[in-house]
Amino acid sequence: MRLRAFELNEPLPELKEPQALAIMRPWVDVGNVGSQVLLWLEEQFKAKDLGRLARPGDFFDFTRYRPTGYLKDGQRQVVIPNVRLSYSKQESGNDLLFLHLLEPHSHGEVYIDSVVQLLAKFGTRGYCLIGSMYDYVPHTRPLIVTGRASDESIQKELVKAGIESSNYQGPTSINGLIPQRASEMGMETLSLIVHLPQYIQLEEDYMGAVRMMDVLGSLYGLPTDETCVKKAERQREQIDAELNQNPQLKAIVEQIESHYEERTERKQETTTQLSPEVEKFLREMNRRFREGDQPQDHPQA
Repeated sequence: MRLRAFELNEPLPELKEPQALAIMRPWVDVGNVGSQVLLWLEEQFKAKDLGRLARPGDFFDFTRYRPTGYLKDGQRQVVIPNVRLSYSKQESGNDLLFLHLLEPHSHGEVYIDSVVQLLAKFGTRGYCLIGSMYDYVPHTRPLIVTGRASDESIQKELVKAGIESSNYQGPTSINGLIPQRASEMGMETLSLIVHLPQYIQLEEDYMGAVRMMDVLGSLYGLPTDETCVKKAERQREQIDAELNQNPQLKAIVEQIESHYEERTERKQETTTQLSPEVEKFLREMNRRFREGDQPQDHPQA
């Protein structure tokens, strides 16, 4: 079945006021935090394929999102980057919709209209974007999560869960129109962003994934992947060991820890100044990330 830009599998499922969980790559999925969480939840709840964009080339530049080639029975096959949709029906409570979204490079308005119409088609009750970003935070403290909800009662639940209100203003993604439009249509909307240490850029950040799972468990009663918890513990131990062998970086982390304590105590942006060494280091991390350096599996000096 065609629904705007989407090709949906038939017969369409009948869903009970589903809760939609979405990720958005690559804007807010550093360390693949959202991807890890969504993939695990799909496996846990035995999600079924719902559909994808009929013509992804209408929206994506394939020199920026590269197709993937592989061999099957000796024949070369190519997979084109695409949005992926799935769903899971629950015995009780709301059903679940899972949206693996990519930022569009063109026809953004049609793309947004298509996603919003999809949500409306299934009577979606709420839309929650989960993701991650780099920040001036240490790996030695509980990772900060910021969020904002359209509903005042949900915003209060965020405060109870220790989630800081997001007051960000500035450049964003066209996908930010999805919760805005969904809210206008009466859906509850929510964004949850876990903040990761910028001095550690991991391809798979298990610590961030576990933190996000904990938050989703608090808000929605969703489970946590115990295997991911163990991986996060080993990741933390490896980082600690490498940090002890790098006195310069260890000193920087100690200053970031002080910055973190000020931030969490005041629950607002601190006016504490970082040392010139810390600022220089973080600027270098920013430059390397913008220029597309590959994430490493250990701290960067």
